[in-house]
This record gives sequence, C-alpha cells and structure tokens, in this order.
Amino acid sequence: MAPAVRGLKGFVWQKLKSAVFDDFRKEEEWKIMLLDDYTTKLLSMCCKMTDLLAEGITVVENVYKDREPVPHMKAIYLITPTKKSVDGLIDDFISKSSSRYKAAYVYFTDFCSDSLFNKIKSSCAKSIKRCKEINISFFPYESQVFTLNIPDAFYRCYSPTLEKTKDKDAVLQVMAEQIVTLCATLDENPGVRYRSGLSDRASKLAQLVEKALENYYRTDEKSQIKAKTHSQLIIIDRGFDPVSTVLHELTFQAMAYDLLPIENDTYKYKTEGSGGKEKEAILEEDDDLWVKMRHKHIADVIEEIPKLLKEASSKTKAAEGKLSISALSQLMKKMPLYRKEISKQVVHLNIAEDCMSKFKSNIERLCKTEQDLALGTDAEGQTVKDSMRVLLPVLLNKSHDSHDKIRAILLYIFSTNGTTQENLDKLIQNVQIESDSDMIRNWKYLDVPVISSFVAQQHKYPRRDRSKEETFQLSRWTPVIKDVMEDAIENKLDSKDWPYCSRCPPTWNGSGAVSARQKPRASYREERRSSARLIIFVIGGVTHSEMRSAYEVSEAYKSCEVVIGSTHILTPKRLLEEVKSLSKPKDMVCIKDE
Repeated sequence: MAPAVRGLKGFVWQKLKSAVFDDFRKEEEWKIMLLDDYTTKLLSMCCKMTDLLAEGITVVENVYKDREPVPHMKAIYLITPTKKSVDGLIDDFISKSSSRYKAAYVYFTDFCSDSLFNKIKSSCAKSIKRCKEINISFFPYESQVFTLNIPDAFYRCYSPTLEKTKDKDAVLQVMAEQIVTLCATLDENPGVRYRSGLSDRASKLAQLVEKALENYYRTDEKSQIKAKTHSQLIIIDRGFDPVSTVLHELTFQAMAYDLLPIENDTYKYKTEGSGGKEKEAILEEDDDLWVKMRHKHIADVIEEIPKLLKEASSKTKAAEGKLSISALSQLMKKMPLYRKEISKQVVHLNIAEDCMSKFKSNIERLCKTEQDLALGTDAEGQTVKDSMRVLLPVLLNKSHDSHDKIRAILLYIFSTNGTTQENLDKLIQNVQIESDSDMIRNWKYLDVPVISSFVAQQHKYPRRDRSKEETFQLSRWTPVIKDVMEDAIENKLDSKDWPYCSRCPPTWNGSGAVSARQKPRASYREERRSSARLIIFVIGGVTHSEMRSAYEVSEAYKSCEVVIGSTHILTPKRLLEEVKSLSKPKDMVCIKDE
C-alpha cells in the first residue's frame, strides 16, 4: 500500500516507484536494498518499511557496513555517485566466488562521473544487470519545502576566505544541478529569476540553473528544448531579509525549533509522575495534528490542544459508560486509535507548555522590543524615534542570555541600516560578548550593512501594507519573502530588480487572472497540473517563518502552489554560529569531501 504522503514527498515516492521499483514488478522475487547515508535519509522522508515490503524489498542495509553474504538474492543499490558509495558497491562483487549477492541493480541519485563509471566497469561489470541515474538529489523535507544535500553550504557560499577560489563556484554548480533535479521531479521547466543585489551570487546561481535546465531538457539531435512551463523559480540571497532569521517567532513550529532542544526533528520529553520515563516524538507530516497545529500561533495552540484532549477522553468515558457486550467490543476495537490520538495530543501539549514556560520566563519581554525594532513602529502604529532607547532595557536585563542580546543588537543594526564603528565596539564591550562579536560583524559578508558607511548602496524591498490584517501584538512582523511570493503571483515584481535569465520566459499567470478564458478542466489532477507553481530558493538557509509563508500564500492563492527550499533549514541559534564561522579558516569549518 502506498504511503499517505503529501506534495513533494509524494512526487519523490512516485518517481522512485516508476524509476526503480517498477523495473522489478514482473520478477516477483524478494530483493535486498542497499542505501548510503543520503538515500537512507531520502527514503525515510517519503516512505515506511511497510511500503518497501509492498515493493518486494525484504531487507534494507547500509552500503558502507560489513554485511553477511546472501548469494541467492539480487540487490538494489540506491546510492549517491560518490567514491565512498561506489567503493561499497565494488567491495560486494570484488570476485565472482565471493560475491555478496546474485546480481546488482544500481540506481544513482545523480549524474555519475566517467571516472567512477569506468571504475565500476573495470571492477564488477558482469555482476551489474542495470545501471541508471534517477535524478533526485534533494530532500523533500515537507510537502512544500525542500533542502539540498550540501554540507557546510553556508560557509562555502559566504566565507570571504573562499571568495576568489574555485570552491565557491563549485558549490554553486552543485546547487544548480540539485535544483534541476527538483524541477525534473515536479516536471517543471520554470522561468528562472533572481534578486539583483550587491553580490553576483544569486545571478550566478540563476544562470547556472538556467543552463542546467537547458541541458536536462534537451530532447533530440536538433537541440530542441522542452518548452517552459507555467512556473517561476526565484533565487534569493540570504542577506535579502536578515530580520526574519533572528526574530523570536511565536508560531508553534518556529517557536519550538527556536526555544527547545529539538534535533533531527526529534523532541524528547518525560512522562508525568516521579518515575517518569524519557520519551521521544518525531515531528513529521505523518502526524496530522502536527500538520494542523505547526503554523498556528502559540496562544491558539495552548487553547486548542486541551480541548482536543478533553474531547478524546470524553469519547472514551462515554463508551465505557455503556455496559452492553456489543458496546464494549466496539470500544476494545477503538481503544488503540483513542490511545494513539491521545498520546499525540499529549506530546504536542508538552511541546506547547515547554514553549510557554520559556516564553513567560524571558522571551515575552524581548518580543515587544524585537517587533518595535523590526517594524520601526510600536503596537499602536507610532514611529520608533530612538532605536537605542528601545534596545537598552534588553541589554541591561541580566536575565537575558548573550544570544538573545546579540539577536536584539542585530535587529537594532538592521533597523538603522548599520551603526558607527565606535557604537558597535561599545555595544560589544558593554554586553561582554567579545568572544561572539563575529556573530554581529560577519553579517557584512552577506551584504547586510553593519557599519553605516556601507548603507548608500543598500536598496530595501518595498513592504506591502498589512495594517488591516489581524495579528497578535507580539507577532506583527511578516517575513519579506511572503511579500515577494504575493507580488510574484500577482505579477508585480519589478523586472529591473528581479530579472529573468530565460531567453523566452513563459506567460506568468500565478494569480489565475485569465483562467476564465480557459476550457473547463476535467479533473482535479488535470487542474493541479495546469495551475501555476512558484518555486523560491534561498541561498544559505530558510527559516520556519518563511516555510510557513509558502503554505499561507498557497492557501490564499488557490491557483498557485508555492514551494520553498534552501541549502538547509535555519534556526536562529544555528544561523548565529554559522555567521560566526565565516571568518574562520576552511579546515576548521568544512567537512572533507568523501
């Protein structure tokens, strides 16, 4: 049975089924599957072991590890085209007499270089029955969010030590190729645009993506290209909106990932009572309650979850009150479902209460200051005339930790388009953050003005008027990327600031303004295919509030689906550490390529 996967995850699973598993549909025999670290993560995002069993996979193994030989069974290798993974494959068939498996069916996630291909050819060609490139080198993190498989991407893109090296160009090339595999999985050949700015990073990546799309969609000897689809891909530099990266967000997912020690999407908590056990919960889209709650404001979550718990427990009690045999037997059948429902609600209530305890102890006082600095106006709409006066109470408060003070200082600097060198030195000295001062100073490498002499060249994005939208007083800020999404859909992006790379971009109809002229569509599937798609890619990390914006805009503009992606997902703490690392030498930061 296929997994109930949404959006991008569903597209990836369908592509894996058609490119890999459908090859064996007629053979009707069990197989072993070999994965590397990347493909293990990829598969875990879009299917379960039961789904692999349904496709005839009996065992899943790691290609890097020693394994027991199973010479009577065939093996499927779903691996990245890297030296380490290819060596794992070759080791399994080093000699015919000691082959671990009967035969190998090899599927590379991406383009395999000639040198690696020749290495396979000379070592174990006779054992390989099939060798294919399936072009999936991105992670479907959520139904409308993707990330790339590039370690140390932030450092490689923004560090001044790599500015004039081949390393920076190489990482942009890898990014471009991985973005093309996303477009191919969605069957899109989008018009490629970028935000023009002080750096040529976004324009370089956009040109590389456009060229890679041309190469991918070249269909015949006449070099005809697949026509552009009704979609746009917009590439943006991380420095475009620094505010959204450091602001305390009060929607459930963003707040939890910022304030709680959630690692690899895993939340740890203790059950109630003196002998409470430590439990783990994975925050993923298989959990309908998480999907329902993740983008809601914490105030709404704290109100809604106890109501749901009450409803679930009252259902159980109501059923227990009926003493007929048939009622009891019905209850026994439903109990596991109730138990599962209640345990999910308990997990999310734990997360919400953990967030609220952090919020009440410290964050609440910070939020008003942050919102006033970010927007330049207070909750009553009055202009903030003296940003330093707004900032000082945070810096003088001993209960705020140094990271929170650094975030507040950054918001002050962003709001004033930079400060003087003297003022910055005083702030760093008075708050005693000398060891972490690069968390502030290094923003210059993202083309964000830290010292005000830099400001003349900066051009801020004009904001949409949201004064009539209902918001919580401590959540008035809207990520700039949401304005960009809405302006792109409504065809309001200035082509000087947002040029196309495409020689012949398609007619953009994101808002569905001319859809009345089109013929009635036969089915939802056809409608979804013919509607527009907006893909946003941020170089150097995307925030949870920006991810939320993609869902909100898709919901508001039914005729256009917004997909957002980046090199990785950011939390404020992770970002500050990455910004700090930019001035360090490469060998202290980067993992050596395998």
